[in-house]
Amino acid sequence: MEKALPKGGAAVKKILADEKLVAYCGLYCGACRRYLSDTCPGCGKNEKATWCRIRKCNIEHSLSGCAECSEFSDVNGCKKFNNPLSRVFGFIFRSNRKAGVDRIRSVGRDRFAAELAGLKRHSLPR
Repeated sequence: MEKALPKGGAAVKKILADEKLVAYCGLYCGACRRYLSDTCPGCGKNEKATWCRIRKCNIEHSLSGCAECSEFSDVNGCKKFNNPLSRVFGFIFRSNRKAGVDRIRSVGRDRFAAELAGLKRHSLPR
């Protein structure tokens, strides 16, 4: 992964399109500050994220993300995806996971990764 020097001088990763960095919940880890600063490996590789019910559900069902779930045509119907804690998380971090899942369903993971990398965002706008 290429490195770039931001204004602060510390090396960080460049934002590149990589479908492996699409989080299970519809966010894009490839543009997340924690991923870019090497403090998080991204959702798919973050074995410390045992607290995440969405990650656990996708792994148990061998899915690459909620966009592949056939049980819910609208992910907001899923109690693991849509619960009070996730709504607070979305508000605080200005993330729109549902829009991400819907977009992945529409264009696929690779194009979604390219779009968010191009926007330099971890989430679609709210």
